[in-house]
Amino acid sequence: MQHFRWSFIVTIVLMALAGWWGYEHRGMAGLLQALWITAILGVLEVSLSFDNAVVNASVLKHWNEFWRKLFLTVGILVAVFGMRLLFPLVIVAVATGLGLVDVWHMAIENPNEYSRHLTEHHAEVAAFGGAFLALVFLNFLFDEEKELHWLGWIEEKMGQYGTGGLAVLITLLGVLASMSLMPPERKLAVLLAGVVGVLVYIGVQWLSGLLEEKEEDPSVGAMISQGSIGGFLYLEVLDASFSFDGVIGAFAITNDVVIIMLGLAIGAMFVRSMTVFLVYKGTLQQFVYLEHGAHYAIGILALIMFLGVHYHIPEWFTGLSGLAFILVSLWSSVRYRRRMEAGEAAGGVETAGGVH
Repeated sequence: MQHFRWSFIVTIVLMALAGWWGYEHRGMAGLLQALWITAILGVLEVSLSFDNAVVNASVLKHWNEFWRKLFLTVGILVAVFGMRLLFPLVIVAVATGLGLVDVWHMAIENPNEYSRHLTEHHAEVAAFGGAFLALVFLNFLFDEEKELHWLGWIEEKMGQYGTGGLAVLITLLGVLASMSLMPPERKLAVLLAGVVGVLVYIGVQWLSGLLEEKEEDPSVGAMISQGSIGGFLYLEVLDASFSFDGVIGAFAITNDVVIIMLGLAIGAMFVRSMTVFLVYKGTLQQFVYLEHGAHYAIGILALIMFLGVHYHIPEWFTGLSGLAFILVSLWSSVRYRRRMEAGEAAGGVETAGGVH
């Protein structure tokens, strides 16, 4: 439980703040309601982001202690205050032409108006997040260096013939399809948001690759040999793509922006702790298809985001669809491990299989 120690400490502090905030506005009834809603939002965030934790772990397992600790300190501040508080404020500020301070006052004093402005621009955010997550999924699917293939020969062929260029092509087609769902006055904004999502992914990958090429340069130092600014930015943008849907979903529960930030912050802390737990416990090595299941969950989330520019997809469906892939991948991993153990016991060698 040591990996979750800080999550529990932060949860106690933030729940106390939520209770105080509710008590200040509505007395004892407000205190109880604030505690209840904050707890619900924390659970919502964890349920929507568990696959995010698995993918984070698949990246962090190659990093050294410096970058892991940076991800858990600076990274959590960016995740909580940047993506779950500041980013929504910036979106409303751009939409209304108001300053950030004015938008903050709007969020506190007129949460319905703030929520309306935020949800009006959900399509652009969904197009950006959908494009970024689609590339995360497709580049994993098209990775010919994968030794294990969850879907057997189908996934093997995809890895053999798929390329980074094909991933970009499919993603841009998804952006165009999303744009076609919008009214004429919104088409350009959604298209630009989707293209920016593609550009951010390519830019982060380029930066990460550039730093990797310099690993042997003594001036760069050992700190980036198993981690880099590019990788750090990749995980932060990945978290942003996951988190904003949670912010939008939170407004279906409450319009209190302070309670939303506190609840989602609790969830974000536990997602970070789960990431570290998966890394240090070697869970990805024990459950070999867990990383596959998480990436397929990301692929479904990308599709949901593309459709979400026009259609309302319930948060419970988004959470359960990702959870379903995680559970099936765990089951497949257990079966695979049992086959390997049986093969070793029999003195034979069994090749890696998938879900059939």
